[in-house]
Amino acid sequence: MVVLNKIYTKTGDDGETALGNGARVAKHSMRVTAYGTVDELNAIVGLARLQAEGDLDMQLSRIQNDLFDLGADLCRPDMEKDADAEYQPLRIVNSQVDRLESEIDAMNVKLEPLRSFILPGGSALSAALHQCRTVARRAERLTVELATMESVNPSAVKYLNRLSDWFFVSARVANDDGKADVLWVPGANR
Repeated sequence: MVVLNKIYTKTGDDGETALGNGARVAKHSMRVTAYGTVDELNAIVGLARLQAEGDLDMQLSRIQNDLFDLGADLCRPDMEKDADAEYQPLRIVNSQVDRLESEIDAMNVKLEPLRSFILPGGSALSAALHQCRTVARRAERLTVELATMESVNPSAVKYLNRLSDWFFVSARVANDDGKADVLWVPGANR
């Protein structure tokens, strides 16, 4: 058995990269920008996991795997050709969105209703989860923009929307179930 340990390919030296269907596109294309931001989010989730334990860590692990699924989905254009593909392309499915919603509902049970906007912070884990939330929102905006130009799996957009909600609620849970949330005080420093 031959094992290759080559890290560089040199195939992107001209400013292009290959999509999941083999097509070559500019590295700054909207599709690459969208799934590249999903990859960035996955790296930030990895940092958040350094502070997480138990169920929250397991949930973040599932989210990281979902984000790879999402990247695979977004790097494969032409959804209308999926049925004809040699291998069935991986797409985000509604059950992944449903799982996020169930987890959000379970976390929300412990939280008092918000009476103010909250500022990112409180605990280190909460701050990291808020950073995940903001990058998830950016990934969602970029994916929605991509959808104005090319076909995009609607479940992928839903997943990103629910995921940012998931990060918001989990950030509150990480702040002693919201008791250590840092509340915004409008005009406090005037």
